[in-house]
Amino acid sequence: MPDPMRSYLDFEKPVAELDSKVDELRAMAASGTDIGEEVSRIEEKAGQALAELYANLTPWQKTMVARHPQRPHFTDFVGGLITEFTPLAGDRKFGEDAALLGGFGRFRGEPICVMGQEKGATTESRLKHNFGMARPEGYRKAVRLMEMAERFGIPVLSLVDSAGAYPGIGAEERGQAEAIARSTDACLALGVPNVAIITGEGMSGGAIALTTANRVLMLEHAIYSVISPEAASSILWRDGTKAQEAANSMKITAQDMLRFGVVDTILKEPVGGAHRDPAAMIAATGEAIAQALDELKGLDADAIRKQRRQKFIEIGRKLS
Repeated sequence: MPDPMRSYLDFEKPVAELDSKVDELRAMAASGTDIGEEVSRIEEKAGQALAELYANLTPWQKTMVARHPQRPHFTDFVGGLITEFTPLAGDRKFGEDAALLGGFGRFRGEPICVMGQEKGATTESRLKHNFGMARPEGYRKAVRLMEMAERFGIPVLSLVDSAGAYPGIGAEERGQAEAIARSTDACLALGVPNVAIITGEGMSGGAIALTTANRVLMLEHAIYSVISPEAASSILWRDGTKAQEAANSMKITAQDMLRFGVVDTILKEPVGGAHRDPAAMIAATGEAIAQALDELKGLDADAIRKQRRQKFIEIGRKLS
């Protein structure tokens, strides 16, 4: 059988079948049967099938990859890239929001402020982090972090992965829209460099609140949109089952975002998606962060704000 720890998406069934065959042959080889050449042949065939499959993903298939439960999340990136990380809790107004995490640490020896949504990896952690859907206090905590980073001249890194801000009654009563707007405004007002990376889903204002940055990077199979395909389907056709059709029409992929000038760089993922080799993806992300920060090094506060403002003013004026 395929690796029980690996979750296959619906369109990956041909690869799953080949992986299953490889595992069966390996089990036979362990019993003394000499079938090494056959194993190698099928492994090569599975790798080729996976590469061909991921070279031609539709927007809906990319949406499924972006939502893959084994994709690296905020805590994985922080654990792999940030040393001496000290998380901060609470917004000093209402309470703590575990959906949006943040704090201070060091990136390659230099101080950095890091924040982003955490979806969780197990049932228990997903419930704890509310599946990465932040409430107003999460965005107010983000503002608190950015204000501290500004005060001490520390660059800000945002890792974005959320289906959107939490739409519950309590969140709306506590000013969800206002909190998102103030977080977006805080991003724009920063006099220190800020870099944002869309690692999975970048949905709605819940993503924009952290992604209004000098440099916006996006993983190859991530998605970025003002609304989820399911919500768009419900609004446009009054039928939530047409999410696939909506995704294919909405221009939500990293390739679309780069062409429209919404993001600056696409980070190539390992063959089969970031979930197949999280360590390699995290390492590549670290290199991209270092390059982005290096490009902004030496700019004063006014130049940083001007560059960021101009970047967003130019979105949509020309196609790349």
